[in-house]
Amino acid sequence: MAVVASKVLFLVNEHLATPALLGDAFAEQGFDIHTFEVVPAERIDRPAGNVDFPDPMGYDVIVPLGATWPVYDPALIDTWVTTEMQLVRDAADAGIALLGVCFGGQLLAQAFGGTVARGPHPEIGWYDIPTDRPDVVPGGPWFQWHFDRWTLPPGATEIARTPNASQAFVLGRALALQFHPEVDADLLKVWLAADHTGDVAAAGLDHGELLDRTTELAGDTGERIRKLLRGFLTHVAGHSRPS
Repeated sequence: MAVVASKVLFLVNEHLATPALLGDAFAEQGFDIHTFEVVPAERIDRPAGNVDFPDPMGYDVIVPLGATWPVYDPALIDTWVTTEMQLVRDAADAGIALLGVCFGGQLLAQAFGGTVARGPHPEIGWYDIPTDRPDVVPGGPWFQWHFDRWTLPPGATEIARTPNASQAFVLGRALALQFHPEVDADLLKVWLAADHTGDVAAAGLDHGELLDRTTELAGDTGERIRKLLRGFLTHVAGHSRPS
């Protein structure tokens, strides 16, 4: 009998926020990789609008990725963000594992009863993130680029944090991450080219230094993301599905 590969669906909420290293790590674990673009490039300046999402029931894991807009933007709440929140709730009810990244992690928090709002300080660049569960979120530098932060949904367990923001929580078979494990130098170059509002400079950082640091950490980052994915699949997604 042929073995059917597990399937992961990446929800590319903004065309610039691609799976990158996270897609590579899932592929190394034998997953068939599927992507769905929520807001395509031609709608970057008008992201609100209704979206016909794919049926989540054909997948083993769903990964909502990042975006530059606030997850609580009223125009997005009135359109596709509410639809995507219902999608992840339906997926959770069906026992499908969820892994949210930055905006995607905030979307999970908001979907399951937490809140999301502007944080006291943006976090941009490489941060050491204290973790209670190194078997799920390994220690070491992780890349950040965000302005908002969540409050935990009811029943969630925070497992990593910085002084400014919660960085990871587990809720059932869902793991939300505030940081960006997927970032490599190629993806960061795309983001820096789109940094028209000067977020990096406002944070006291230099594009070249940020890229150099990303390149310097590349080998360690690849191994950390493999550990993170193995931890997610074993200790979060590996929990029994509800009956």
